[in-house]
Amino acid sequence: MNAICLVIDRWNAGHLGAYGNTWIDTPSLDRLACQSFVFDRALIDSPSLERLYRSYWHGWHAMAPELPSEHPSLAGLLRDKGIRTVLVTDDRTVAAQPVVGDFDEVIDIDPPWEFAVAEQLEQTHLAQCFVQVIEWLESVRQPFFVWCHLASLGTLWDAPMEFRRKYWEEGDPELSARGEVPNLMLAEDADPDQALAYTQAYAGQVSLLDTCCGALLEFLDGASAGLETLLVLTGSRGFPLGEHRRVGACDAALYSELVHVPLLLRTPDLEGAAARSRMLVEPADLWATLLNYYGIDSVASTPTAVNLLSLLRTPETFLRDRVCVAGLGDEKAIGTPAWYLANPSQSGLQQPALFAKPDDRWEVNNVADRCPEVVECLQDALLQFDQALRSGSTRDLPPLSDVLLHGLE
Repeated sequence: MNAICLVIDRWNAGHLGAYGNTWIDTPSLDRLACQSFVFDRALIDSPSLERLYRSYWHGWHAMAPELPSEHPSLAGLLRDKGIRTVLVTDDRTVAAQPVVGDFDEVIDIDPPWEFAVAEQLEQTHLAQCFVQVIEWLESVRQPFFVWCHLASLGTLWDAPMEFRRKYWEEGDPELSARGEVPNLMLAEDADPDQALAYTQAYAGQVSLLDTCCGALLEFLDGASAGLETLLVLTGSRGFPLGEHRRVGACDAALYSELVHVPLLLRTPDLEGAAARSRMLVEPADLWATLLNYYGIDSVASTPTAVNLLSLLRTPETFLRDRVCVAGLGDEKAIGTPAWYLANPSQSGLQQPALFAKPDDRWEVNNVADRCPEVVECLQDALLQFDQALRSGSTRDLPPLSDVLLHGLE
């Protein structure tokens, strides 16, 4: 029994065909989506990697109080069961987490130092990372667990130029040949061609990711261990490409292009393949899901974590009525089945931003001024959640109103 959790930083759900993207060519990822159970509304609980990984590896929500010192880690629990655990990452923030010592092995890949476009696919940083993952998989002989966090989409755009040219059309400005990743707020009167150049470069990088994932899938399909391997693919944070005038990490405003990430789960027997759930999912759920997969009973209470494998047979099982997000500063956000609200803060939002879900997928229409009662109710629901976390459990939260669950009639 094996599992691989592949976490791609700076990759949101809007850049994958399974979530409605039609302009980035990702045949390998599309094939994986057809073999997987797809979670439509997976939201991170914080854009801070430190707090996000507390959720991933401890099942402890980013808004919850300090983690108890005796609370076990995912890697520690798996190691105690005899599972060989390895962390593969090119992100120093992830590699520096104290709990990393619970992994049997850490493959700490040097981050890129030269920000230039590669001439060949094999020279790209992302391809070299996947090579190390595949080489490790070729050598392992016992049940294993691989957590692979790759920061490439947010640190270096080095895909060869032919990957970018696929997204260039006659009449477009000349393609950028730079590898640096932008991080800026566009002016209100910015030239649309400025964002287009970033979009083409990023799309080329996602196509590179698709090629690399295709190589991993080909290996797993041909390896005996691959027939016994759970594969989880997700993103840790999204990458705005001009939505709400933001490009890159910028001010980390909690719009969905930052917090809504893909989440695909491919089981060894392909149970749940091509099915999907609209239920709200958060990072701590991976903790409960992976423990359940390896047959480990819950040894420590967690405030919010839910086993996602329970959805494979009953996709419409109701998990939770809200997901709450903590920003880098004082900003918070809350998502329900019918709404998404980002509160004002120093991030640059001048007023609450409210969007109807799932209709306004790309959050174009801020309806906060037209639905002040919904804003107030969501703010109350966010406060209730925060208070419940501080008390140690969210199990007894009062249910949300029909308006928050189903929208306005």
